[in-house]
Amino acid sequence: MKKGIEYTGKVVELSFPNKGKVDCGEEGTAIVKGTIPGQTVRFVVSKKRSGNSIGRLKKVIDKSRLEDVQPQCPHFQFCGGCAYQTMSYVNQIKLKEKMIKEILDSAVVGDYQFEGIWKSPMQWEYRNKMEFSFGDEVKDGPLALGMHKRNSFHDIVTVNQCQIVDEDYRKVLDCVLDYCREKELPFYRKLKHEGYLRHLLVRRTTMTKQMLVAIVTTSDKEYEEQAQWDNLLKKLQALNLNAKLCGVLHIINDGLADVVQSDETRVLFGEEYIYEELLGLRFKISVFSFFQTNSSGAEILYSKAREYIGDTKDMTVFDLYSGTGTIAQIIAPVAQKVVGVEIVEEAVRAARVNAELNGLHNCEFIAGDVLEVVDGIKDKPDIIILDPPRDGVNPKALKKIIDFGVEKIVYISCKPTSLARDLEMLQAQGYRVEKGCAVDMFPNTVHVESIVLLSHKSPDSTINVKVEFGEGKGKVPLDVIAERAKKY
Repeated sequence: MKKGIEYTGKVVELSFPNKGKVDCGEEGTAIVKGTIPGQTVRFVVSKKRSGNSIGRLKKVIDKSRLEDVQPQCPHFQFCGGCAYQTMSYVNQIKLKEKMIKEILDSAVVGDYQFEGIWKSPMQWEYRNKMEFSFGDEVKDGPLALGMHKRNSFHDIVTVNQCQIVDEDYRKVLDCVLDYCREKELPFYRKLKHEGYLRHLLVRRTTMTKQMLVAIVTTSDKEYEEQAQWDNLLKKLQALNLNAKLCGVLHIINDGLADVVQSDETRVLFGEEYIYEELLGLRFKISVFSFFQTNSSGAEILYSKAREYIGDTKDMTVFDLYSGTGTIAQIIAPVAQKVVGVEIVEEAVRAARVNAELNGLHNCEFIAGDVLEVVDGIKDKPDIIILDPPRDGVNPKALKKIIDFGVEKIVYISCKPTSLARDLEMLQAQGYRVEKGCAVDMFPNTVHVESIVLLSHKSPDSTINVKVEFGEGKGKVPLDVIAERAKKY
């Protein structure tokens, strides 16, 4: 295959999360993202890497037999978000379950129990947080507010009919976009580092039905007076929302990276936080708090994690990469103590507040990198919970975690390929995978969570040690017996 040339072939298999292997017969094979097994696709070879061809999808010529429904969202053709909308939820679940099982089967040494996949209680309108971007759909076109266009770094699709969020999100998006167009406010151009409007953040809780809205802009004073955000506030407050609007914020971000962060936060109305409830506990959430984006799905995920953790009575549990301490607080009522470690300081502060809110006084949350922090923790764990970022656990940190020698580790992963890599090291050090499952937290998308339970136990065997007593006088000390036993 040659770079820049178009080819047509059939998707014969899929690697997580969305890398399809396309067979073009005598012309060879290529990896093409955004495909589904069984499709016939046209693509152009964009890269050659280690002898392998990487293609960019141009068109789906024939659908897969898995594609058995019409997309529910009118933005599906252009938005880069929900790639699985042409499949019924039954087929989505089957595909995700198959991929997770194949990854675990190839990574696990020996027998283990695969418990399948757990569905999200809600297929649509399940997200409790969205980050919308300002931009234009075509160069120099009208102001847009929404998601990145499929396979595009610059173009933005206005997703005012997005189906994975509640109607309240759509009303807020329309309100903000209409206002910013009326005021003729320019969006921030990432390459030129100029402009004003950057993002719109919306959080809406599922259980308590509370909403938080944040407009993110640069500090460009030329547009401060022009924006008149108090007038937008009045329009937002006048919306007929199902949730209670608890706060509206104006966040200043002059960073060069295309990420949402705050150099300064101004409260235009209400509070900087809202509350959500999970499994009988209450959590205080800010705009930037890490919190599972599917609240009803999170209850299933954390229930499975709690089941895998098992009895924690009189035990010390380490929750590493603890975020806002959700898992830690779910198991704290029974455990003797829970220690959470998280690198994001804001998340640690939130975890401490939430623990106090729930009357949990046996939780300790430490801010810092797991690699650097675990050496200084005085407590020794009986159980360890791992819930790392997408890239998994730093190998050096994983070595320190293994050195604790706990009998049980529960690993929660949002990227099963990273989990598979870490399982290799864990198993090499004597851990055995007992069971695993998947939880679909992101219906209609390629993403899925997975959980495994690992145990570390001495083999069920008896070592016969012959102890020489000399002439049979006296008793051999236990430390001597232990030293002699090392050679067996």
